[in-house]
Amino acid sequence: MASGLSHITFIVSDLERMSLMLTSVLEAKEVYSSGDDTFSLSQEKFFLVGDVWIAIMKGEPLAERTYNHVAFQISEDDYNACVHRIEALGLDMRPPRPRVEGEGRSIYFHDHDNHLFELHTGTLDQRLQRYARAKAG
Repeated sequence: MASGLSHITFIVSDLERMSLMLTSVLEAKEVYSSGDDTFSLSQEKFFLVGDVWIAIMKGEPLAERTYNHVAFQISEDDYNACVHRIEALGLDMRPPRPRVEGEGRSIYFHDHDNHLFELHTGTLDQRLQRYARAKAG
């Protein structure tokens, strides 16, 4: 039985460009770079975002964009600063999906390799409570 999340891996065309996005937008801490060595499938770097291990590996970008995404929690106080950091990197910010009030705000953006990221101010408990209130209506 799984006990939690081990890591998330993104295949990217440019390790340095993705490193900049991770460290600038998510304030990730780089903890490893393979350099020219290849211990796995290709050159790679590891980061920590909070206690989440993010791996990036050099390879071909995704051919198309989808709604498949990874969401990171942010505080409401950090929302505007995150928007500014995303804009400063010229990343493609998407309009948020329609939401019911009380489930938090989200910033959606694509990196240069078509991965979709979400920065979300809400929690699972808040969302479930809001859905329950809407259903009880």
